[in-house]
Amino acid sequence: MTVSTTYVPAQSSPVEKRYVFAYTVRIANEGTEPAQLRTRHWIITHGTGKVEEVRGPGVVGKQPMLRPGEHFEYTSGCVLETPRGAMRGTYQMYRPDGRMFDAEIASFQLAMPHSLN
Repeated sequence: MTVSTTYVPAQSSPVEKRYVFAYTVRIANEGTEPAQLRTRHWIITHGTGKVEEVRGPGVVGKQPMLRPGEHFEYTSGCVLETPRGAMRGTYQMYRPDGRMFDAEIASFQLAMPHSLN
């Protein structure tokens, strides 16, 4: 799984403490069985330490089924109250036989350019 992030200045307003970020996730099935992404759980941490959790079905309105070797890529967004923060989470994946597992998304940084020391 890979994640890339971008600050979106056109939708941000630092004066109003609104910092918008786009993130693109690429998830690949590196296993030997199909798996379907059914739900997501994000933990979003603002630079102040404030934590938000987001749960819901699928990603960007989709619940992709990935056969071995296939991948799915999507772009979504996140709004922070600070110029820096982080996200991490899990996707709940289901196998055709009903077994499920969590695919973990390691913590990644959201940062407005030139906001890091």
